[in-house]
Amino acid sequence: MMSDAERAVQMRLGGGLHEGILGMPRQPRGLVVFAHGSGSSRHSARNQFVARQLHEVGMGTLLFDLLSEEEDRVYENRFDIDRLAERLVQASGWVADQPELADLPRGYFGASTGAAAALKAAARLPDSVRAVVSRGGRPDLAGEALPQVKAPTLLIVGGADTQVIELNSWARERMRATSEMAIVPGATHLFEEPGTLFQAAQLAADWFTRWLVPA
Repeated sequence: MMSDAERAVQMRLGGGLHEGILGMPRQPRGLVVFAHGSGSSRHSARNQFVARQLHEVGMGTLLFDLLSEEEDRVYENRFDIDRLAERLVQASGWVADQPELADLPRGYFGASTGAAAALKAAARLPDSVRAVVSRGGRPDLAGEALPQVKAPTLLIVGGADTQVIELNSWARERMRATSEMAIVPGATHLFEEPGTLFQAAQLAADWFTRWLVPA
C-alpha cells in the first residue's frame, strides 16, 4: 500500500512500459533511484522500507521495474547486468524530462544484482549521478566499470554474509571513487534480522544526505 507521499508512474523505457512508484516528501532535497535485485520489483518490501526512511530525511525516491513484463518472463534477463544498467540510464533520462525532478541531485540505491547495475549506470553518467549505495549487493558483477565510477559509493553488507563481504571488498579495491564499506553486525544477506534493515536504511540516509545535499 502506497503512502500519501507516493504515487504510481509509468515510464516507456527501451520500447516497453515500466511501472514505478514515485515518493516525494514536501520539500525534496534529492532523488534516489532504486535498482532491485533479481526476481524482485517495485513492490520489494525491503526497498519500500528503505525508501520511506529516505523520505524522512527529505529524499525523493523512484522504485520501478527494471524489466518489462515480457522481458521478465525470460529468466536470464534478471541477471543481465548490462540490460539492467541500461534501464537505469533510461530511467535517469525520464527523470531529467520531469519538471519537478529534473533539478534534484540524483543518486542510486542498488540491492543484490541491482547494485552492479547501479554502478555500471553511474559509470556511464558521471555528471548526473552523485552517490551510490549498495545493500547486500554484488558490486563485483560491475567488473570493468568499477574503476570508472566517480560517484561516492557506500557498500552496506551484513556481518553474517561472509562471502558477500569478500566480494564487496574485492570490488572496493578496484574502485577509484570515494568509497566506504559498512558492516551491519549479525545481518544475513536479506537483512531479515530485527533492526538490521533499519540500520542499513539509516546508513543509506546518512550517505545520501552527505553527498546529495549541497553544503
